[in-house]
Amino acid sequence: MMKIPSELKNMLSGSEGESKQKAARLIIDLAAVSGATEFIRCDSAHVSGVSVLTGGHGLRTFLSDLSSDPEGKVSIPTTLNSAGCDHEKMEEMGINHPDFLEQQFEIVHAYSKLGIKATLSCTPYDRGIEEEEGIGSWAESNAVCFSNSYTSLITNRESGLSALATALTGWAPRWGLHLPENRVPNLIVNVDAEMEDATDWSILGDWIGAQRSPEWKMPWGPMPLIRGLPQNPSFEMLKALTAAAANHGCPMLWVEENNIDVSKSQSTLCFNKDSLSERYEQLAPKGEVDLVVIGCPQASIGEVRATAAAVRAQMELGNKIPNHRLWVFTSGHNFKTLKLDGTIDLLEEAGALVLKDTCPEVTPYNRDKYNHLLTNSLKAEHYLTSGLNNMPTSVSRIQECVAVAFDPNLIQGERPTLDQKSHSNVHTAKVLKSGDTKLSGYSLPSQTEWEITGTAMVTDVPITYLGYVNRDSGIIEDPGHPLDGLAIEDSILIYPKGSGSTVAPYVLMGLIYTGNGPKAIINRDVCPLSMPAASLLGVPYATGFDNDPCMEINSGDQIQMKLHNGKVSLEIITRIDA
Repeated sequence: MMKIPSELKNMLSGSEGESKQKAARLIIDLAAVSGATEFIRCDSAHVSGVSVLTGGHGLRTFLSDLSSDPEGKVSIPTTLNSAGCDHEKMEEMGINHPDFLEQQFEIVHAYSKLGIKATLSCTPYDRGIEEEEGIGSWAESNAVCFSNSYTSLITNRESGLSALATALTGWAPRWGLHLPENRVPNLIVNVDAEMEDATDWSILGDWIGAQRSPEWKMPWGPMPLIRGLPQNPSFEMLKALTAAAANHGCPMLWVEENNIDVSKSQSTLCFNKDSLSERYEQLAPKGEVDLVVIGCPQASIGEVRATAAAVRAQMELGNKIPNHRLWVFTSGHNFKTLKLDGTIDLLEEAGALVLKDTCPEVTPYNRDKYNHLLTNSLKAEHYLTSGLNNMPTSVSRIQECVAVAFDPNLIQGERPTLDQKSHSNVHTAKVLKSGDTKLSGYSLPSQTEWEITGTAMVTDVPITYLGYVNRDSGIIEDPGHPLDGLAIEDSILIYPKGSGSTVAPYVLMGLIYTGNGPKAIINRDVCPLSMPAASLLGVPYATGFDNDPCMEINSGDQIQMKLHNGKVSLEIITRIDA
């Protein structure tokens, strides 16, 4: 039986307002699907879903409703992820998105009304590692991975919505990475390459996260123990590694630690010098670069100073950056420090644009000016090349990035177009099933009775909503994915779980609001990226089946689901192969 704290029960009853009632309902729904029997009081929360570009219509609609409740205030210290612009430098950024600044203020103001501190940073851990401790509910994939790995903070990989629910209530289900037995490696990676630069570490992180095997069972994502890396890595190296690994759902990793239990490791991978050099070759700029962006996640003080050192070397040769071709993104906290020591002045004197409160991946670029970007970050490359921005993006080390920013003619040739590519190594084990199938599972405590019939859309590969599902049409735009090119509208959507950005629920909510979402959702695994949207908007939801629905059901099967007395029954009406 679930032990619900009296404080959470009071919120669920509505005695503390409608916003906290919704939040409590979501927390209890998440506890039910995760199998948690108790709850844990959290010390802090970090909420994602701030930029107009990422959160879109779903975020704005939901926040407008939530912040209208005068009793809806957060119960624990809560910080806010990066926004879509530096509002003081809109003209220099050249954003031509209609009403962008007005909508961005609307979102930040709504969060502020809830009592959330508008830090507008995607690196809440970047104020000194020793400060992060206790139990958190953090939604920002790179922050989750870094903090679980290198600080005393413990957090599950929350979605923007589940973190917001914990912020409002102060409580989270005790499950997943809260439990010591789950904080062990499930993958071993041996590195046999010189890893001297932070961008090398970024490439490694993305490479690890992108590995897939249908035999792996990793309900909380890949959690690698990495052997063979140089000792005493810098903060910037660790930040680059965890941020890129988090692209694909990694919530935690270990670097060269002894006495770590590896009994749950499911595979051993090797990353060698050829792996590194081949990836650099694939990512190298092969045509004229329009803009160089540094700082995804937002650049640390060390990363900005390294950029400034490369800039200074060019300035000593009498060079200047033309047309603000270098954008450096950092947090407001770091900006103040760098302003005091003269780093900001140096960069701006050279012609760079230094931006705070925003990040390269959540900025709407002016496509009349910028159609090929160069960066030092695989996190930036991952999202900039996705449907979020659809921009050809190349990757080099900081020194090379700065050199290209100074000299537009350094890379000659026609600007590249966005190649069709999978964002991960997609492996599927699905085969066409025949015969009768009946499955039993369960739904959410907030959902009591429903019956639904429809066409199944099925995959055994996770779905990444932000950037890889079109937020307007609901079409999956992920080359290599088994469902690439198909619209999820009006389907009974069956998949293991969501992956990628923690902003996923807002994309899904936006599709549901506009009628382009699924009529029902089935997840094989516990999914805080998908379930919250179904919980808050009442979309029929099921999970915890006795057999894997991703393997037992075919895309195109006509199926019927019923929720009765807390149990979900699923049966085939017509097989696609009949």
